[in-house]
Amino acid sequence: MSNFIVSARKYRPLTFDTVVGQSTITTTLKNAIKNDHLAQAFLFFGSRGVGKTTTARILAKTINCMNLSDKIEPCNACESCTSFNEGHSFNILELDAASNNSVDDIRNLIDQVRIAPQVGNHKIFIIDEVHMLSQSAFNAFLKTLEEPPAHAVFILATTEKHKILPTILSRCQIFDFHRIQIEDIVSHLQYIAETEDIQADPKALHVIAQKADGALRDALSIFDQIVSFSNNNVSYEAVLENLNVLDYDYYFKVIQSALEENIASNLILYNSVLEKGFDGSQFILGLSEHLRNLLVCKDPETVNLLEVPAEIKDKYMGQSQAASTPFLILALDLLRDTDIHYKASKNKRLSVEICLMKLCSILSTLEKQVVS
Repeated sequence: MSNFIVSARKYRPLTFDTVVGQSTITTTLKNAIKNDHLAQAFLFFGSRGVGKTTTARILAKTINCMNLSDKIEPCNACESCTSFNEGHSFNILELDAASNNSVDDIRNLIDQVRIAPQVGNHKIFIIDEVHMLSQSAFNAFLKTLEEPPAHAVFILATTEKHKILPTILSRCQIFDFHRIQIEDIVSHLQYIAETEDIQADPKALHVIAQKADGALRDALSIFDQIVSFSNNNVSYEAVLENLNVLDYDYYFKVIQSALEENIASNLILYNSVLEKGFDGSQFILGLSEHLRNLLVCKDPETVNLLEVPAEIKDKYMGQSQAASTPFLILALDLLRDTDIHYKASKNKRLSVEICLMKLCSILSTLEKQVVS
């Protein structure tokens, strides 16, 4: 049987410095440990796949490490670190609140809290998906969280902070984990590709990062899928085919045809999009994003908001110069209206085609406004 380990597990960070895209949080936690200002309860909040549980495990391991480095990182060699890495630490306990959310489960945890640590100075309790605890379980947990023993540290993780009792929140240091930036995800995927000797096109990794929507775990899952599909050659074409994503070139051609007022070209192009199996709403959303990117390129102060590969950015800059700001704003309004009415339309293809025809008529409309 294969010993394959998915990238999300194989490359899970083991130190604060290897956590991707959450440097503000990791720096704060390291300084708290360094200055001995450690809280007794933490709440890690954020969307899926941004590193909440991973950071909780690193924090737990670092707190009990017997040989911290000068950079306040766990040594991964002492008895405490080794036992945690091998999964048999008695001082770092994890509870999945999604499946252990009753009063009895919390009472069992409270019984564990009373027992002093066998190795190190602290006993750490990581409670994942803490918002899944029942109301009675929260109430049972509250007293312990309010007056914990000196050796106990609680690290709570959740994707839905609003479901947690305010009395619980008020007793925790709250850290908001943000979605991971596209460039950070691309950089991490490039590192994995180089380590695993996988050929990877930067443009392809960029599409994977965009598809992941800020979740590194999702990006790694998609990356593994593409690696299997493409036989260790993650090309731009392979990613587009596997993820059912339209190439940037389609949108550049649509706008170019609109600027040339070439209705026939756009209708033929949209027909080819449909023949490839893409949905009309997907096309409208992609074209809207394209127009937004062109508008962003109009001002040097906003050009950094463009999250595309460098070579694609040059193409955006070029087309942005050819399209006027009034044209782009009217085009965005047109696409917004088309998107709103698309689902209710009985002839969806015609709705998009009318939109493309009107797109090719915007320049004429603007010229008439100037003349009048």
